Amino acid sequence: MSGAPLGQDEAQLAALGYTSEFRREMSLWANFSLGFTYLSPVVGVYTLFATSLAAGGPPMIWSLLVVGVGQLLVALVFGEIVSQYPVAGGLYPWARRLWGRKWAWMTGWVYAVALLVTIASVTYGSGPYLAALLDLEPSTGTTVLCALGMIALATLLNSGGTRLLGLAAIIGFSTEILGALAVGGWLLLTERHHGLGVLFDGAGTSAAHGGSYLGAFLAASLIGVFQYYGFEACGDVAEEVPRAGARIPRAMRMTIYVGGAAATFVCLALVLSVPDIGAVVSGADTDPVSGVLGAAFGTWGARVVLGIVLISFLSCALSLQAAASRLLYSYARDRMLPGSGPLSRISRSRGVPPYALGAAAVVPALVVLASRVSEDATTKIISFAVLGIYLGFQMVVLAALRARLKGWRPAGSFTLGRWGLPVNAAALVYGIAAMVNMVWPRTPEAAWYDDYLTLLSGAVVVGAGLVLLVVLRPYRHGTAASGDAAGGPASVPVTSARPE
Repeated sequence: MSGAPLGQDEAQLAALGYTSEFRREMSLWANFSLGFTYLSPVVGVYTLFATSLAAGGPPMIWSLLVVGVGQLLVALVFGEIVSQYPVAGGLYPWARRLWGRKWAWMTGWVYAVALLVTIASVTYGSGPYLAALLDLEPSTGTTVLCALGMIALATLLNSGGTRLLGLAAIIGFSTEILGALAVGGWLLLTERHHGLGVLFDGAGTSAAHGGSYLGAFLAASLIGVFQYYGFEACGDVAEEVPRAGARIPRAMRMTIYVGGAAATFVCLALVLSVPDIGAVVSGADTDPVSGVLGAAFGTWGARVVLGIVLISFLSCALSLQAAASRLLYSYARDRMLPGSGPLSRISRSRGVPPYALGAAAVVPALVVLASRVSEDATTKIISFAVLGIYLGFQMVVLAALRARLKGWRPAGSFTLGRWGLPVNAAALVYGIAAMVNMVWPRTPEAAWYDDYLTLLSGAVVVGAGLVLLVVLRPYRHGTAASGDAAGGPASVPVTSARPE
């Protein structure tokens, strides 16, 4: 997949004002695998299955289809953008070209915080599974140590360079998809307790929402909302993919199709295999996944499944960290961050940004360690992660819509033609609706600050970013082009990153 003439990629990058020290060693399948393992259907479904089943009963599975369509619209918009601007870092450089420096800085800030916190949440979530596999006593301390070990291993693999990252992503994808098919297929053959009709039975969950199932479905649909992102990571490594303008949009769409199908299949198998759905809805059974897996595979079989799940967690952390490091590097290359000098350096021997990669390990590790001081504080920080990623997405979608209305016509090898404007508008409507659903207060019996936890967390991060933007004015530095998508300022060549 790497036989494309590299001169074409470098010429396009040079026309955008950049030269690159990255190595174009990531094939289409490796790029797709990076997005898939970041999306990670196993991690998403296994983490939120119990919560969503309790909130909305079996019909919560349909949210995977609804959200999948919504996020496909976003992926199509991103595909047009990355095809014209195949620059490392994804959301930040896209927002810079579509709107301007200030908007780009805030977009990158929101997305960077969300990515770094998500790395912490994924590795922290892997802790109990790793502890169970190693027969360690489950505790906060054990979970923290396991999470730190996961971060260290992901950093080691990411430090090996683009080729190793691509290979690890392909291995992670292959393991996860085969494991998902094998586990789901075995559950459907041996542990199915319900017919497909149960997928239309709310199991009494509408009672908590005034007799209307819509409220229950929206609460349960967070399993879908939390599932479908990761496709943007395909664009974060744009300078490492040959023929990036054509291949990355395709990899993004493949991530949605294959990841969504795998997530839906895993969720279907689990729903039909839970023996007592009423017990999950009532709260009597808080961990239906472990019960189902234990009954289906026994002690040793369950350990094999645990191993597959852990590979999925590691692959997800690996992809997240790769995306975060390229984002920080892209920021630093345009001199938009303190310490931009080290953060913009590329290792000549490995072709990766070592200091940006280090930051993408240290910050998540600090968030994990914070759980020793206050688990509640960590929960408040992590609650922003998915909202922040969606907010970052929609800041780019809005920038693209604004640029279209000002005259931008996507000029990459992938375009939607006359469908571009309606798809862009629909993607924005979907994204805003999803964010409203995420922040909607659903626990009136709790303290107001807990009921509005996600909204408050988002306000704190956005507010902090605005303060930094006003006080430090980082957008003043650097000469990279900005706001030129619709015929604005001309591109200005950017000094290439300094290799070590």
